[in-house]
Amino acid sequence: MSFKDTLEEKVAYAESVIKSYLPEETGFQKTVLEAMNYSVLGGGKRLRPLFMSETYRMFGGNGQEIEPFMAAMEMMHTYSLVHDDLPAMDNDDYRRGRKTTHVVYGEAMGILAGDALLNYAFETAAKAFPLAKNSHLAARAIEVFARKGGIYGMIGGQVADVEAEKTPGSEMTEELLLFIHEHKTAALIQSAMMVGAILAGASDEDVKKIEQIGYKIGIAFQIQDDILDVTGTMDELGKPIGSDEKNGKKTYVTFKGLDGAMADQKRLSSEAIEALASFANRNPFLEELVDSLVNRHK
Repeated sequence: MSFKDTLEEKVAYAESVIKSYLPEETGFQKTVLEAMNYSVLGGGKRLRPLFMSETYRMFGGNGQEIEPFMAAMEMMHTYSLVHDDLPAMDNDDYRRGRKTTHVVYGEAMGILAGDALLNYAFETAAKAFPLAKNSHLAARAIEVFARKGGIYGMIGGQVADVEAEKTPGSEMTEELLLFIHEHKTAALIQSAMMVGAILAGASDEDVKKIEQIGYKIGIAFQIQDDILDVTGTMDELGKPIGSDEKNGKKTYVTFKGLDGAMADQKRLSSEAIEALASFANRNPFLEELVDSLVNRHK
């Protein structure tokens, strides 16, 4: 089976898992439940649940306790997008070709839907406890899940990004840019992979190694975004190219130049894949998934 066919099969599995944990749209709170489901079912590659499940398999996991966490991860990721789209943040009317949640359901319900998804993510993750062979591992997984999505992870990166927009471009530093990328982008990839490793019973040393791999994947992913803004085409990206430069936004390409950015992207992605290949039980699909992600053209 080709990588593309295998990917489609695994995405379909992740999609079915996510749908199985979505709330039923009933009761006086029905509107927010509809808004939650509308947001989660708005498309996407389901990359974070895939990273989670494939890391879990790589370390020998074969139970069902991973599934509540897969759904919870997508709920957390989706809530961040719902809030990003709000008028107070990016004020976007469309995401993935559909009207954004706050446009369809109103700003107040958009805020509540994001809040509800974050809370429901933890309610869903907690369903792993009766499924887990070792409840201590489930507890460790929730701790990582919470930290990487919180003030020391994704939210921290979002705060720095929002404040950076108020900072004159000349004052943006490479250190600040990397902080934003590490926390806003890489943190949930780290979370997904670390949760998978922890639930499978990986050693502390291997979990730490997975965290470093997740960092490199996340930074390489974001560098590729910056590269595509310069080298991509309208047809490939589905959005105007060169928008960062037009908006006066400093990116990784600004600091390193196109050649330097491409070299760093290649180095980080190669190091991540080599590190994955060093584990006793290799997962070739996971390695190819990383390669396809960081070397994408759209």
